[in-house]
Amino acid sequence: MASDTEAPAVNKNKRHRKEKPWDTDDIDHWKIDAFQADDNKGGTFTEESSFATLFPKYREKYLREVWSAVTRALDTHGIACTLDLIHGSMSVRTTRKTYDPYIILKARDLIKLLARGVAITQAVKILDDAMACDIIKIGSLVRNKERFVKRRQRIIGPEGSTLKAIELLTQCYVLVQGNTVGVMGPYKSLKEVRRIVVDCMRNIHPIYRIKELMIRRELAKDPKLATESWDRFLPQFRKRHLKTSEKTAKKNHNLEAKVESRQAAGEEDAEGSGAAKPDKPAKKAYTPFPPAQLPRKVDLQLESGEYFLKSHEKEEREDERRKQKQKETTKKRRAERAEAFVAPEEEAAPTVAEKRKRKRSKDEVEEPAEPAAAEEGTKKKKKKSKEIAEVSS
Repeated sequence: MASDTEAPAVNKNKRHRKEKPWDTDDIDHWKIDAFQADDNKGGTFTEESSFATLFPKYREKYLREVWSAVTRALDTHGIACTLDLIHGSMSVRTTRKTYDPYIILKARDLIKLLARGVAITQAVKILDDAMACDIIKIGSLVRNKERFVKRRQRIIGPEGSTLKAIELLTQCYVLVQGNTVGVMGPYKSLKEVRRIVVDCMRNIHPIYRIKELMIRRELAKDPKLATESWDRFLPQFRKRHLKTSEKTAKKNHNLEAKVESRQAAGEEDAEGSGAAKPDKPAKKAYTPFPPAQLPRKVDLQLESGEYFLKSHEKEEREDERRKQKQKETTKKRRAERAEAFVAPEEEAAPTVAEKRKRKRSKDEVEEPAEPAAAEEGTKKKKKKSKEIAEVSS
């Protein structure tokens, strides 16, 4: 009975822990409340903060058209802005009406995005607390210019399909321009987009990361997998580098399989009646002595006598050799051009004499085939001629 009345053992680290009335399940601890003017207990700022950025010449016309909208968006937060068309720069600064100390950094990001080609309707969203931006510099990741252009095009994809898939999965706005990629979205998604872009420039196609994001999105819907590792569900796209021995074993296995398939098909007999294989070059006899040293350029010049020639004589010899080579090349090219003007051989129609000659030769060939019939015909002709002679007499 005494054991039933005893209180359960309590961990000494939680002995003095009490339930807090404000710590309930209906409270979202990760929620970010908007910063209001009442939250600023210090009043106006003692120092003025300002940021400026340059913009390219082709953005000047667009910025002049939308600058009134930029001014209205920043006025609500107590930020002043200036567009300097002479020096080609935009600047933002705090005023006495500014109450949020972090809004000046958001305004800096706004003018930075406007300078990089983002539309005003999209760039204004950066002023929200849940929105952030990231400028990914990709110009120095690939040295070859052609390779850089191809890999940058992979981020966009055919007709922008890859870029659209990235935006849908990460809930971010992505702008690929020049040597940078501008991204706007939640903080967690910015990290995923940066990983996709950097991997793409390192020759890992974005489709692999997109597939991984799609699988993670489906796994997050299952509450049973919230505390488990997702590695068994995620695809492993990284290539496994084989050792030299493994490569050799794999190559030998493929060769054996190929030989067996040929024997089964009857292409190759056991006696080796198939096509003769090319003879392998005979192995050279092993010798511990190193090969003879090749002659130097000076030695060759000494043998030919060129070493003792003067500079102008060497130039004359070089010019003569060059002219000889030019003559051979010119002769070869002229012959190639002349081939186009050579008339093809045409078969002329046979003349009457040629036709008679052919017919006569054809008859002579056919006559030996029937010698008996030919003799009979000659006898009949002789007999008939004799009868005609008798009648006439």
